[in-house]
Parts: sequence; C-alpha cells; structure tokens
Amino acid sequence: MDSMLENLSKTEFISICVRDPRLHKDHLWHTHLDYEICLQTNSMCFRKKTSCVRRRYSEFVWLRDGLEQNALIMELPNLPPRNLFFSPGNKEQVLQRMKGFQEFLENVVQIPLLLSDSRLHLFLQSDLSIPKMAKCASGKTRYTVAEAIQRSGGGCISRLEDKASFDSDCESSCSSSGLGGSVDTPVR
Repeated sequence: MDSMLENLSKTEFISICVRDPRLHKDHLWHTHLDYEICLQTNSMCFRKKTSCVRRRYSEFVWLRDGLEQNALIMELPNLPPRNLFFSPGNKEQVLQRMKGFQEFLENVVQIPLLLSDSRLHLFLQSDLSIPKMAKCASGKTRYTVAEAIQRSGGGCISRLEDKASFDSDCESSCSSSGLGGSVDTPVR
C-alpha cells in the first residue's frame, strides 16, 4: 500500500504556463496587459485538471498578499518588480514579466501549505474578479470555492485535451517567446 501511494505521488504533476499577453485599453490614456495562465494537473489538490484564466499584474499582487497572510512567517516567492517605466510595447519587458509570473506560480505550487489556500485555487481556476475572489475565499458568497471554479468558463479547456497537447501548445507559445517550455512541477 505504501509503495502504491509513493508511486502515485511520483506521478503527480502540476504544469503551469503563462503566455499570450493581451493589451487592453481602459480609457484614452490607461492601458493594461493581462496574461493567460494555463494549468494542467493530475494532482488531487485541484478540482479541475485543466484550466485557463486571464490575470493582470494587480491580481498577482492580490494573490501574493493573500498567500502571505496564510504563510505568516514563511518566505514567499517574489513577483517580478513593478516597473514605473514598464511599456506594454516593449517586448523584452513583457517577456521578462511573463517569465517572472511563471516562476512565481511554479514556486508557489511547490509549497504544500499554499496548495490548500482557496485564493490560489480561485486565482488559477476561476474567472472571478479580485473583490469576488476575496468574498468567496472568506465565505461571504452564496457559492463555495468549488462551485466558483466549476462554473468558470476556463476558455482553453478544449485545447487542453491531454497532457501532451498541453505541453506542446505551451512549449510552442512559451519557447517562441524565449521563455522555454512548460515545467512539470512534481507535487511533494
């Protein structure tokens, strides 16, 4: 029985890919980028085994701040620094930020304590806004975290039929941008 559990834990994976930056014009002078985060896993920690959501920098900041509350004294991975001179038109800056987001998420899912944080699951697998994620995570909605995740569209699920197509899709997107392929992050 122990060897069976050991084999299962060796085969569990969490693949995360941050890709496809999109520019949005909020107003005449205000723009922002968001990024597609695709997750493929067989981990029991996740309700959905494949999902894609779009998130922007401020949402990553919200997630890190929330995880920090849960982690207390634990050192959390850093986000890419906020750059006052960040230009959505500067391809190198955008690629560096995407790489930083991907490294942040890959490191976060390596920390078992954080895998139980509902904010992480809502961030990765729901299309809720920050206020709605915060309310849901604190139990102040009429729906549960699991229901919020199940209801989310997850835009690219059909593209993620199996792990092989996910990896090749992510590698073609990420490596063409110089970020390398997806990383299979074993679950500890």
